[in-house]
Amino acid sequence: MSRLTRKERLHRRHAGIRKKISGTPERPRLFVRRSVRHMTACLIDDISGRTLATLTTKSGEFAGDGTPGSKTVRAERLGSMVAEKAKELGIETVVFDRGGHPYHGRVKALAEKAREGGLRF
Repeated sequence: MSRLTRKERLHRRHAGIRKKISGTPERPRLFVRRSVRHMTACLIDDISGRTLATLTTKSGEFAGDGTPGSKTVRAERLGSMVAEKAKELGIETVVFDRGGHPYHGRVKALAEKAREGGLRF
């Protein structure tokens, strides 16, 4: 019996989540991807197969601001930015897709700040 790698286990968990949730134009899927250094959040309409918005901690807003902070602090800022972007697009409710990651730490911080920013999920 072969053992699964961490990446394979993550993909398996994400596939299980994706069986249950899907984004629509009225209620897109808020997908969160976490790497060792950065995070990405996307608003996705799965029916038309379009990405409505993508925000990442690699973007210029994070590099040029000069404010120090942990990865969790940057994830919180990203959650606030996602909520602002969603409001600009006229989106109030989303379906949260944690991407197979545990709802803990940076993923939880992003989700809580998005909720504080006005997104409902």
